[in-house]
Order: sequence, then C-alpha cells, then structure tokens
Amino acid sequence: MPALLPPALEPFLDLLRCPTCSVRLHPDHGVLRCSVGHTFDIARQGYVSLLTGNRPTSADDAAMARARERFLSTGKFAPIRRTMARLASCALPEHGTVVDVGCGTGYYLAGVLDQMPGTRGLGLDTSVRALRCAARAHPRAAAVGWDVFRSFPLANAAADLVLDVFAPRNPSEFHRVLRPTGRLIVVRPTMRHLAELRDQVPAMVTIDPAKEQRLHQALSPFFDAAGTKRVEYVAPLAGREALDLVGMTPSARHLSRADLTDGGPLPDQVTVSVLTTAYRPR
Repeated sequence: MPALLPPALEPFLDLLRCPTCSVRLHPDHGVLRCSVGHTFDIARQGYVSLLTGNRPTSADDAAMARARERFLSTGKFAPIRRTMARLASCALPEHGTVVDVGCGTGYYLAGVLDQMPGTRGLGLDTSVRALRCAARAHPRAAAVGWDVFRSFPLANAAADLVLDVFAPRNPSEFHRVLRPTGRLIVVRPTMRHLAELRDQVPAMVTIDPAKEQRLHQALSPFFDAAGTKRVEYVAPLAGREALDLVGMTPSARHLSRADLTDGGPLPDQVTVSVLTTAYRPR
C-alpha cells in the first residue's frame, strides 16, 4: 500500500520544489510528483527523500543515529536547545516557517516548535536513520532527505528562520531561502566543548582553532551577526552516556573500540561549551 502524505509535510507543498526541474511538487499515490513527471517516494516512516544522483557518504549511519537519540533523550544538551529556542522565538512571527538544515533526529527543531505553537518546521538531512526519527520528533515537523551542499529544494524566501546546529553550512542557500526579515541561527562548539573526552580519546576529531574566523568569512557576504549567546556548563555522564556522546559525533566514523578503551575509563563528566548566534540577512 502506498505511504500516505504525512500531515506535517502537507503544509510544505507550497514551498517544496523538484530538485531536478525546480517546479512545484504534489502528492500522487505514495509519491511526490512534479508536472514534468519526476517522482520521489514517500517513506512509510513519514519522510520523503528528494536526493538524486550520488548520495553523500558522510551521513549518520544507524548506530550514530541511535546513539544521538539515546543521548539527547537524557536532557544533557537541553540548555543548548532552550537557548536556541529563546533566540528563535524572538525572531519568528506567530505563524512562522522554520527550516532546520542538518536536522539529525529533529531534537532542536522540536524545541523551537514547542516554544511557538503556530509554527511549522521542516528538517533536512542526508541520513535515512536520522530522518526516521525527525519525522516523528514533533507533530508539526516534516522531514526531507537533502544534502546541505546542494541547492535546497525550496522556493526563494520560503523560511522565517533557518537553523544550523552542529551542521555543515551553505551560506548562499541560507540567504536565498530566508525572507528579508528572517533570521539564521548557528550553533557551533568552542574549543572547550567535550574537552575531557578529547583529552581521554586523542583519536576524536579536533576543533579547528580558526573555526570562528572561517565562519565569519563564510557568512559575512550574506549576513550580519545580531547577537551571540555562550552556553557552557559541566554535564555528568553515567552508564553508557559517554559512549553515546562519542558515538553521535563525526569521530564515530573512524574510532575503534581500542581508541575508546586504551586510555582507561571514559570521564564521568564533560564540559559542554557552544556559541549560539543569530544572523540577519544582508
């Protein structure tokens, strides 16, 4: 039986565009179809993938998505979500549209939607496993498979808010899909983020000291910073939480069990340190 159109996806049909020919999409017996005839299956788990051609190789695999969902469910990153949601609520109109680029399991998008009852949200990600979670993260959250490094399958000026939380960035596309009065919110780690884990597991991916400079250079042609909040605290880690925290990061793609155990027991607490910045389109 063909998958039905997810209720959360229906409000986005006016904004979604065919990635092949850029015309509007409409539902047709378990697929989204454009007038030219390109079709995209609606998965029974509630998301639709618009990806065509070569698939990205850096998407979260099943183990990474499960680790992410388990760890985020503990609430250890809830202060990040609350700070981001407060910034978002200042920028969003009462019935706004949020696009979360690199949405993962939909945890942060759901936090924004909880703060704004009249808002709809669309999560974009390349990971099938993450999209399955994102499609059920919130009743007003839809999930679409897409690659951040390609032109987004969205109309111009479609969004009031674009979120980028620990995700790759595409500044020109962020600018194109944002309304002139919209906002971009970027969350990224500082050098202190997860320092205890990085000290214990030297094979973890390091944070580039020039990260802030590169971010400014990438965004400045399109955006002006409108305010930054620093979120920093120490979070306790119990049971397998340290393993899940490592397992949900890009480091998980190349770490072995020996990398995690050779240095002894993993720490029982970790520093969480991120910057959350709102940007205005130029």
